[in-house]
Amino acid sequence: MGKGNPFGTHRVIEPQGAMPQAAWKLDNNFSQIYDNEILVDVERLNIDAASFTQLEREAGEDPQKIAGQIKKIVKDRGKMHNPVTGSGGMFIGTVREIGKTIKNNRDLKQGEYIASLVSLSLTPLSLKRIKKIDLEKDQVEIEGQAILFESGVYAKLPQDLPAHLALAVLDVAGAPAQTARLVKPGDTVLVIGAGGKSGLLCLYEAKKRAGVTGKVIGLGHSESSTDRIRECGFADLVIQGDASKPLEIYEKLTAATLGKLVDVTINCVNIPGTEMASILSTREGGTVYFFTMATSFTAAALGAEGIGKDVTMIIGNGYAKGHDQITLELMRENPKLREMFERMFL
Repeated sequence: MGKGNPFGTHRVIEPQGAMPQAAWKLDNNFSQIYDNEILVDVERLNIDAASFTQLEREAGEDPQKIAGQIKKIVKDRGKMHNPVTGSGGMFIGTVREIGKTIKNNRDLKQGEYIASLVSLSLTPLSLKRIKKIDLEKDQVEIEGQAILFESGVYAKLPQDLPAHLALAVLDVAGAPAQTARLVKPGDTVLVIGAGGKSGLLCLYEAKKRAGVTGKVIGLGHSESSTDRIRECGFADLVIQGDASKPLEIYEKLTAATLGKLVDVTINCVNIPGTEMASILSTREGGTVYFFTMATSFTAAALGAEGIGKDVTMIIGNGYAKGHDQITLELMRENPKLREMFERMFL
């Protein structure tokens, strides 16, 4: 079929001129692929936490209704791009076909098992059937196919970790990698949503980076998530609270830090309305990292302005160079962390 655009704009149906992520609809007809595309037989989707939570709530946690919602989104849009949350997820599968110009430039072979490291919100996807909805893991077993563009990044799945575990970890690989960049020795760090998968990884990485002179605070909403934070042992202080109630969180952080607040806040929650709790908890001149896709960046920017708070706010870019290997290595490095993830996702 010739060479397509390296960023995938040749697959955009509507509106013309848009990038694949921003587009409403993509072409998911894979009878022939372009010379710079990779075709993958997909077996499992890991739906973004914000998206899966929204689908669950709308469907009343009914797996059949969730499956129906996913089928409709893919049919309408040619990709798994939740129109409410704007987020997607990632997939694992087996390489079926490699475009001829890709073959010369990639160390990739037909039949290799890979995980996508780009969002499903920009990935052309076709569904043959949905086999199972896993409510505990935010994962969906499917029979289908997807396209990776020339610019798309992926990871070959490791031999020493189960595929389900690797998928769960790689889905949030950007969070601990960015945490490693942001946290310095001696920092006081707050992780909001610390009992979830990205939160636990960030807690561990923050503890490593802050060191013995730093302090790591883990905030959980439910009793079960707060229990997980305590169990992992990576937080110096555990707080239970509702991050959608900013003043409640601010008062707890003020008390916990004797009014100093924190140097770095990492927000990993999967619900909206937690921007101001993050900003209020961070000291003047500190940094807030919004990894959550439920963030309203308008609310964050105008909220900080409204209270006269000068903080650096970072968008949760899911990609950082080498983030896949960094995050997989955490599973090998800490037996406790791996044991908790295996319990949660296997």
